[in-house]
Amino acid sequence: MEQGWENTGHALVREFVFSDFAGAMAFVNRVAQLAEERNHHPDIQIRWNKVTLSLSTHTSGGLTEKDFTLAQAIDNL
Repeated sequence: MEQGWENTGHALVREFVFSDFAGAMAFVNRVAQLAEERNHHPDIQIRWNKVTLSLSTHTSGGLTEKDFTLAQAIDNL
């Protein structure tokens, strides 16, 4: 499992904290670009300077290699 991600059994979840809302939104936009390129989209929750991502392959009913690959790509941002 990718470092910093929690495996809930059905999803990989991680919270990212930024100095402000603008930083959080910039990160979300970079994640969105990755998701579009891979046609694999995380659930995203934004709370001011905190972004929580949840990765799961809904069509498969849980985790697949797509989720682990996207987690690694996000970690490399």
